[in-house]
Amino acid sequence: MGHEYFLPPEKVHFVWNNALPPALEIESGDVVVYDLRDVTDNQITPASTADALTSLDWSRIYPLGGPVFVKGAKPGDVLEVEILDLHPKGWGWTGIIPGFGLLEEEFNKPYLRIWDLSAGDHTLLREDICIPLDPFCGTMGVAPGEKGEFPVMPPGRFGGNMDIRHLTRGTTLLLPVQVEGALFSCGDCHAAQGDGEVCVTGIEAPMHVALRFRVRKDRSIPEPQFFTAGPLTSKYDGKGYYATTGISPDLMEASRKAVRHMIEHLVRTYNLTPEDAYVLCSVVVDLKISEVVDKPNWIVTAYLPLGIFV
Repeated sequence: MGHEYFLPPEKVHFVWNNALPPALEIESGDVVVYDLRDVTDNQITPASTADALTSLDWSRIYPLGGPVFVKGAKPGDVLEVEILDLHPKGWGWTGIIPGFGLLEEEFNKPYLRIWDLSAGDHTLLREDICIPLDPFCGTMGVAPGEKGEFPVMPPGRFGGNMDIRHLTRGTTLLLPVQVEGALFSCGDCHAAQGDGEVCVTGIEAPMHVALRFRVRKDRSIPEPQFFTAGPLTSKYDGKGYYATTGISPDLMEASRKAVRHMIEHLVRTYNLTPEDAYVLCSVVVDLKISEVVDKPNWIVTAYLPLGIFV
């Protein structure tokens, strides 16, 4: 059994840089418990209005806990990250930020929704729309091998801002080590998110996270991989899905069309505002590539879980 360490919330950085000094040094098999800030570094609070989204200090976006130096990790090894637990701190937010998101041209005004996460396992968009919580870290990665500073967005072969919603409790993430000690960091926690995170935010939330690290020298991988036991969407599957498709020779445009059609369905069927429909798509709707072989057109499908409607 390894040791357990606590990484306090002040131990953060805002760029990828393999020259950063470690915030903590551990052995393979040790556990680290993180106290992670929200993605804006506390610039959004439960009292914030949409105006806060227009005055963000972008140098403070993506506070990452770390880096953690794992002794014995060398380039070419694999860092195994076992996700033991994740606990949001009682609130979160989802925003439409001008200039960002899949439909940035249609939704160009700031919009902010504050979520009450105090129930622990769900939150409400409306009294009849209940969203299960399935928390994960949107950003998990090791330091890149290249020298210099790199923004947290976008991801790379080292991991980073991947926003993979299935990196939840019980999943094991595998990362290709780029530098000695791996220099792992994480943050950008989400209490819930659909595949695609289409409005550029899930339910962003400060969170406690517990991870166990192991150095694997028995294999190498080119890019991140992960293992997750059991069904991927068991919290959503009970009542089936309503799906819309987007068809285009461009996968991005197919994705936009699928989401546009889903927003139209949500507005028409459930009397949501377009903004709340877009937010709901980001938080619970999954985008899936249905086919990429019948050229010249590809299909992206948006899946809405009907179990959220009570």
